[in-house]
Amino acid sequence: MNTDIISRLNDDINNKKNLAVVSIVSSEGSTPRDIGSKMIVYPDKTIYGTIGGGELEHLVIKDAVDCIKRNENKKLVFDLTPSGIDALCMGRVEVLIEVYTWPVRVMILGAGHVALSLSKLLDFLQIPYSVADDRTEFANRDNFLKAADIIIDLPHKALKKYPVDDNTYIVIVTRGHIYDEKCLKEALSTKACYIGMIGSRSKVKEIFKRLDKEGLYPQRDKRVYSPIGLSLGGKTPNEIAVSVVSEILCVSYKMKPRHMRETV
Repeated sequence: MNTDIISRLNDDINNKKNLAVVSIVSSEGSTPRDIGSKMIVYPDKTIYGTIGGGELEHLVIKDAVDCIKRNENKKLVFDLTPSGIDALCMGRVEVLIEVYTWPVRVMILGAGHVALSLSKLLDFLQIPYSVADDRTEFANRDNFLKAADIIIDLPHKALKKYPVDDNTYIVIVTRGHIYDEKCLKEALSTKACYIGMIGSRSKVKEIFKRLDKEGLYPQRDKRVYSPIGLSLGGKTPNEIAVSVVSEILCVSYKMKPRHMRETV
């Protein structure tokens, strides 16, 4: 089983997924699994493998998900007794929770030219990303080989299914302003730390005005960056991608863009 766990872990790490590996590092008396038994826990509480099931596993999953959110490792000891965790094994186990997370995860809504250019730059920087679009001729593995996930659905609907947390950077580059608006509306209700939407000044103002009437006020939300990207002057998909990733890095590192010569 551990061979399967290691293979799965290797795949998940290559796909830049956030997760925690739980290992039994010591045991005394009667316990459901032996030392070395492992289990992978994901942010949505799903698991791969087992450390014995029952109340022990339930408690460890809860702790592991909390560790993922905090991005911290932890060692825990459980008494498998009625006075401990209300178990009858009468043993004792010590588990180690090791967290693997990436501080920047990008969700690209739309799979057109800008999205494709953006994905290539993210691949180069080894920043994990997912793509959502209902058009399979655009959203596919041929175009986005290294994407962690490719969700075939309308982008705003896909966003409802995606596990957005405060490490998620949402990039809205759909095929039209109607879908951009729907994505922005949906993104505002998430915990994303960055919400970027492509568009001209006039288009952005109009979308903001429409959402203001719904009481959402995107312009007041400090997470919203629209028009998206730093003002670098470029207009091609590749140049736009550079400006978007540059902005994401500035937000991630809490830096204001400036020339390095200004630091001298």
